[in-house]
Amino acid sequence: MGHGFVRSPDGTITSFDPLGSVFTNGDTLGIDPAGAISGGYSDSNGVNHGFVRSPDGAITTFDAPGGGTGQGQGTGPSMISPKGTIPGITIDANNVFHGFLRSSDGTFATFDVSGAGTGPFQGTLAIATNLAGITTGDFIDANNVQHGFVRIPGGKIFFFDAPDAGTGAGEGTVPLSINLAGAVTGLYIDANGVPHGFLRFP
Repeated sequence: MGHGFVRSPDGTITSFDPLGSVFTNGDTLGIDPAGAISGGYSDSNGVNHGFVRSPDGAITTFDAPGGGTGQGQGTGPSMISPKGTIPGITIDANNVFHGFLRSSDGTFATFDVSGAGTGPFQGTLAIATNLAGITTGDFIDANNVQHGFVRIPGGKIFFFDAPDAGTGAGEGTVPLSINLAGAVTGLYIDANGVPHGFLRFP
């Protein structure tokens, strides 16, 4: 069973679990400047859920719209931005991925990138959001190739492929983070299945 923890500047470590020990595989995935922590966990049925832990230790659990209720389905947060926005993926009842953004007030925006596949384990994955509200991630097309995207506030989406990224199943471009200026870093997998790093300038 996994447990979350936060380490204070003085070295004190506080561990925690969303709603106690009935949940398994808890993961803390990000912390904002105010000390709010985001993460995800699986319940006793293997369904995924998100949580945010406030600096005072209060934990709020959440499920993004459209999530399935079968094993391995549900809500998968990725990180938390300095404004408290949490990006992530919703896995629906057909095991298709959809991107979401959860604002600090608890409201959701869900989206799919044009060109994303609609089969099992295809679709849109929101990975990281910066202070300006620009989101990056990847989408998996109908041929199981991964491509990067950048989504700006208002919903307009630009997609891209790193140079030399492979075009076969399991290959392609996978953004992992974005800074305040909008530079995106990540990895790409070439036609030989070898991973490489990339930096995409704004």
